[in-house]
Amino acid sequence: MNKKTKWGIIILVSAGIIGGGIYSQLPKTNDELAAADKVLSNNKKNGKKILNVNAKIIKPQLLTDGFPTIGLLKPDEEVDLSFETSGKVIEINFEEGTAVKKGQLLAKVNDRPLQAQLQRLLAQLKLAEDRVFRQDALLKRDAVSKEAYEQVKTDLATLNADIEIVKANIALTELHAPFDGIIGLRQISVGSYASPTTVVAKLTKIAPLKVEFSVPERYATQIKKGTNLTFKVEGKLDAFNAQVYAVESAIDPDLHQFTARALYPNTNRALLPGRYANILLKKEEIPNAIAIPTEAIQPEMGKDKVFLYKSGKVEPVEVTTGIRNESEVQIIRGLQVGDTIITSGILQLRLGLPVTLDNID
Repeated sequence: MNKKTKWGIIILVSAGIIGGGIYSQLPKTNDELAAADKVLSNNKKNGKKILNVNAKIIKPQLLTDGFPTIGLLKPDEEVDLSFETSGKVIEINFEEGTAVKKGQLLAKVNDRPLQAQLQRLLAQLKLAEDRVFRQDALLKRDAVSKEAYEQVKTDLATLNADIEIVKANIALTELHAPFDGIIGLRQISVGSYASPTTVVAKLTKIAPLKVEFSVPERYATQIKKGTNLTFKVEGKLDAFNAQVYAVESAIDPDLHQFTARALYPNTNRALLPGRYANILLKKEEIPNAIAIPTEAIQPEMGKDKVFLYKSGKVEPVEVTTGIRNESEVQIIRGLQVGDTIITSGILQLRLGLPVTLDNID
């Protein structure tokens, strides 16, 4: 084979290879594309598994519309106990950290000088009463002037007044509980000198508890007496229910906050004042509402869509939503009690897609 023939064969083979590569990169005709799609579709159909999803059966439920805020647990009543007079402490009649009853004698300062004064006045009382009795009898027989009779009556009234004053001063030496509560740590000892500025102990009434909180001024008209709320405190899983009993008379002009107070019974005294509370205020409660998880809704071109499970396949439904909370959305129109909605794999769902239910709530 001569050199010219050999080079001609090489050129022809190279041209064929290059032409085939270029052809493979050119756009296919409609027939070619259809054939390719058909092959691809068959491959997917043969190898595809049915989508597994979670679902929920719709049931009527109580739905609460509210907003969160932070509050403080406060005692129903609290006071720093102190004497109304000065003197040496001679009695302490309570144990720290225990419950006391209203009127219970808690402590006492020395009242011996006052008791002696009272005894002296009481001794004079009998004589003064006898004098008035005699003067009255003499006045009836015109044996004494009316002025003399009025004088002994005045002396008796003055004596009785002095006795009441001394009794009142004796009462000031005694410290009584003004209400039922828990008494705290005592700050004095027997033998110490106490004055009206000396704090003996703190008395706290913790049943019920006040829940004090503030909300932005835009919510002021929605918070009123009778408004219900729930709150949680750190370290406890349960939520506690309380009800607003009073609101402030005006909005704070500096903070633009509106303050209110609610009462929690705290009958078992499980909560102590001074703790912060995470509060959920209930603006509205809707009984027998249809509510679904937020993740079950797919927004599409300004509309909300939910996927139903029917006879093993997916059926999309347009819905109208209402109020929302942290995890659920109210459905006003589009769903009925008993419908089964799909709650997982939402982005993969389409009309008629076969699915299998893994979990049903």
